[in-house]
Amino acid sequence: MVKRLALLTNFIPPYRLPLYQAIAQRVSEFKVFISTPMEANRSWQTNWEGLNVTVQKNLTFQRTWRHPEGFSEPIYLHIPYDTLWLLHQYQPDVIISGELGMRSLQAALYRKFHPKTRLIIWATLSEYSEKGRGWLRHQLRRVLLPQADAVLVNGNSGKRYISNFGISEEKIFFAPYTTNISPFVAIPLSRESDRAYRLLSVGQLVERKGLLQFMNILVKWGKNHPEQNLEFWIAGSGLLKETLVAQPLPENLKVKFLGNIEYQKLPEIYAQAGIFIFPTLADEWGVVTNEAMAAGLPVLGSLYSQSVEELVKDYITGWLFRPDNQDEMYSTLEKALATTEEDLAKMRSKARDRIQYLTPDFVADNILEAISSVTQK
Repeated sequence: MVKRLALLTNFIPPYRLPLYQAIAQRVSEFKVFISTPMEANRSWQTNWEGLNVTVQKNLTFQRTWRHPEGFSEPIYLHIPYDTLWLLHQYQPDVIISGELGMRSLQAALYRKFHPKTRLIIWATLSEYSEKGRGWLRHQLRRVLLPQADAVLVNGNSGKRYISNFGISEEKIFFAPYTTNISPFVAIPLSRESDRAYRLLSVGQLVERKGLLQFMNILVKWGKNHPEQNLEFWIAGSGLLKETLVAQPLPENLKVKFLGNIEYQKLPEIYAQAGIFIFPTLADEWGVVTNEAMAAGLPVLGSLYSQSVEELVKDYITGWLFRPDNQDEMYSTLEKALATTEEDLAKMRSKARDRIQYLTPDFVADNILEAISSVTQK
């Protein structure tokens, strides 16, 4: 068993906590170094229960992420500048460093001067999330990735991206996003008719999530089907909310904005809906897919989300579309809403069955497999 494991990351979101707790149970000593208790654009409460956490000295810059898909989004860039000193004090056997920036560069430098220490880079990315990254960032990754003894990725899209930097297959391990799905699995699979077709979206109301494009398609569907009533519930907040609220709607379409929902109360929201909507333009994963499927909701999802690509099977556990193709999005929505209640019930059961394996324990075991691989070298 590894004596000391260090994890370097931005902060601890509530869905990550069960995974980190599972890792802590599998090693002798586990310490998490975070850049900030919580980012300013997150509504989650800080919770590090059961973990040994150190908040680093850190510089934070806000910048705008502009993507080839046409969206822009303010994001935070963290530079934890005391990484080398803290690692020197802790003297870990293995370092897992999140992302491919300054923290991982410092971790690689520490690894260079402490050859007995092993470095695993946790590359939480996908091919779509990394489109349009600049030349300088690409060159940094070309230098940084070969310094790692292993690389963790979310799924096959992440693996394909990392492989482009010459990283061999045996050095790449899967660590998909996970959360404690038990509260979601506890939701009854049955849905009454008034909820079976109710649409639900959960997440930040920002351009990247594709809700504005989906709303336009939904309005078009409503106008073309005036005899059918439809509800769309939206949980979350963000810069796009006022724009979404101002959208003119046909009389047969009702949109309900729920605002921020405490993470512990999310299962109650999923229980009130029948179909989950995830039209993202670029997502490295999208843990809402895990939650929705565990709650028994088939997912009407974008192929530009790695979780949808990995977990959702067309017409079995949901429906797939490309969010930059309006005709495809409309026809997929039509097919979803034309699905019979009997078939929706089957899809709910299959969605839950599909996600059952993806637990914090499963992912923790995958990460320990990566650790075992690098420590045997």
